[in-house]
Amino acid sequence: MDRAALFDVDGTLTDTNHLHITCWWEALRQAGHHVSMHAVHRALGLPGNSLLDHLLGTDRDRSGDDRISTAHDTLYATYFDRLRAFDSAGALLCTLARDGWKVLLVTSAQDRELAALRKAIDADDAIVDTATSDDVEQGKPAPEPVRRALDLAGVAAERAVFVGDSVWDMKSATRAGVTTIGLLCGGISRAELEEAGALTVHSDPASLLTHLHDSPFRRLPAD
Repeated sequence: MDRAALFDVDGTLTDTNHLHITCWWEALRQAGHHVSMHAVHRALGLPGNSLLDHLLGTDRDRSGDDRISTAHDTLYATYFDRLRAFDSAGALLCTLARDGWKVLLVTSAQDRELAALRKAIDADDAIVDTATSDDVEQGKPAPEPVRRALDLAGVAAERAVFVGDSVWDMKSATRAGVTTIGLLCGGISRAELEEAGALTVHSDPASLLTHLHDSPFRRLPAD
């Protein structure tokens, strides 16, 4: 019986959260919004429009939103050839694929950004598909992105495990009925991840790979 291993990307597999923080902070600054980097960090994991709602409020003039998002994307693109995966991120995906898991990415990244992230991870042979926020009406923390990944995998929620680094990841997967693993490498605390639904928490992909034998991945048999 098939099983699905679902992974967020930024802050989970790739060491890119602080790049996004800097780029969103600068894009907001250019538009005249003074938002702390701490606040930006805690909004990461939300799709762009939801991130701006979270940071700037919903009762605002949205006419400048596209300009802010474009500025962020332009700034972030300057890092594409320098993006780095966390240690053992690719090895983790490849190990799960060899063990019979269908590995899918669940991310807001598209096109050139996604290509750059996948190049950094260097595990394309292990990845069977990608679900993005553009595939659904509501992004994280709504369950739709995770449900979309389950549909792509052809796997029921109880046969899947989701790995992410943000509160929004944990809430999205939990609402979809999927077992969740939190990683601390994105900068969010263990307590916050557990409160949002993480069954277990590890430091980073290397730690999860080392402890696969006693993780939720090993508690879900192939048959």
